[in-house]
Amino acid sequence: MRLLFALFVLVFGTVGAFAQTATFETAARFAVLMDYESGTVIFQKDADARLEPASMTKLMTLAVVFNELRAGRIKLTDQFFISENAWRTGGAASGGSTMFADLNSQIPVEDLIRSVIIQSGNDAAIALAEGIAGNEATFAGMMNQLARQIGLEGSNFVNSTGLPDPDEYSTARDLANLGRYLIREFPEFYHYFSEPEMEWNGIKQANRNSLIEVGIGVDGLKTGHTEAAGYGAVISTAQGGRRLVAVVHGLGSMRERAEEGRKLLTWGTRAFERFSAYKEGQVVAYADVYGGTSSSVGLVGKGEIALYLPRGSRECLSAKIHYVGPLLPPVKAGEQVAELQVFCNDDLVQSAPLFAAEDVPQGDLVRRATDALKQLALGWL
Repeated sequence: MRLLFALFVLVFGTVGAFAQTATFETAARFAVLMDYESGTVIFQKDADARLEPASMTKLMTLAVVFNELRAGRIKLTDQFFISENAWRTGGAASGGSTMFADLNSQIPVEDLIRSVIIQSGNDAAIALAEGIAGNEATFAGMMNQLARQIGLEGSNFVNSTGLPDPDEYSTARDLANLGRYLIREFPEFYHYFSEPEMEWNGIKQANRNSLIEVGIGVDGLKTGHTEAAGYGAVISTAQGGRRLVAVVHGLGSMRERAEEGRKLLTWGTRAFERFSAYKEGQVVAYADVYGGTSSSVGLVGKGEIALYLPRGSRECLSAKIHYVGPLLPPVKAGEQVAELQVFCNDDLVQSAPLFAAEDVPQGDLVRRATDALKQLALGWL
């Protein structure tokens, strides 16, 4: 693993003793606070540790459903069948969250989507999976394929509901990035996440995300709970002039989940000032390339790279570029190849993805031989 280090004196202040480290404490076992636009992580606690996603799995289910709608393979008005499996595994008799759908009934896709989001209906999620792929196992394969495409490297899904399974897991970082993906890619469906309630079969249920009604601008996304995993949520707000996506998980009650989620979003909204560190397209650093037409490639953000520093301080001690290298060609422009990590008093407080600024194709034999000799010489040294 190759680490390329760089210290940055930011244009908004001279590096000196950092007056106040950005600190936040949460009772959640796992937590992430992420800037929606840039993907910058403002706060993290065991962000890459494996966790049981519970019903937050349904965000991945919805991602597949929304992609199928976008592609025209299904329509909101299509009627999906409530099979015995959906009814028995996810219905009222199961004791879990349910839509209370009738056995052998047919329900429009739009109502199944609303149930998955608002009621966390397990029967609705299974009906969507079976209606799209024939069975949950095949649908789970679609979930995992899409998860890889959008960069969720720490996740694996085996069902559409989040019901406990040892082979179903995710991370807080992946869940935050999944939330970002849904908001960014499917604005036409995002309004469902903020609906306060839904009624089906004469039974009215409130949105399980209680934060949408507490006045802090929360408009999504999904809660989850199992006995083993505790209570968790993926939540988002655009209050304060920018959108944040947060994950809290491993809490002891619904009340604690709501309180810890509220505290994290409120802190992220109010405790920071935003500074533009690198303009869109500005090269942050260079990564080595082995055997390419060029020996290095520029690293840029997706759009501008902004730093979020505690109010009243314009100083950040250090930053480093992290990547596994040297990179091997072909390197594609826009491919994520590195990460900018920002430290205050040796504590990692922010991270932002970095992307290749240009294509670097494989070099000719002379270039590859020259690079091989360089690597060999470095090894001897």
